[in-house]
Amino acid sequence: MSWDLPTPFVIDLRVGPDDIDGLGHANNAVYVSWLERCAWRHSQRLGLDLVEYRRLDRAMAVLRHEIDYLASAYEEDSLEMATWIIASDQRLKMTRHFQLRRPADGVTLLRARTTFVCIELSSGRPKRMPTEFVEGYGPALIPLDSTAG
Repeated sequence: MSWDLPTPFVIDLRVGPDDIDGLGHANNAVYVSWLERCAWRHSQRLGLDLVEYRRLDRAMAVLRHEIDYLASAYEEDSLEMATWIIASDQRLKMTRHFQLRRPADGVTLLRARTTFVCIELSSGRPKRMPTEFVEGYGPALIPLDSTAG
């Protein structure tokens, strides 16, 4: 059981009863909330928390999600969600790759990419990344072309 890319940032998740839909598995909307939780915790680890976002009057807002749902998660499943920053123009856009897997059987349940755009919180309009974003997110960048082996 391996990750798609080296040096992932990983969070642990547990599927709860409220995550389950009428078909008996985790609802697809729950997966989106897990993507957000993982990205946010990674940002916090990099020193870019909500306090810093407000101080800088900037935030990274979701522009696009691309999600491949590969297998279902069920109540009480223990899961691991990983993320990597795979692209950044260091001006407006940044892209994350995600992988969700179930350690019990090694199955990857989801792969996703999310493109973020930097916005000015006070106006909601796109605005260039401040130096703190470039310096905070930059060291976590793993360009896809550098992972080919």
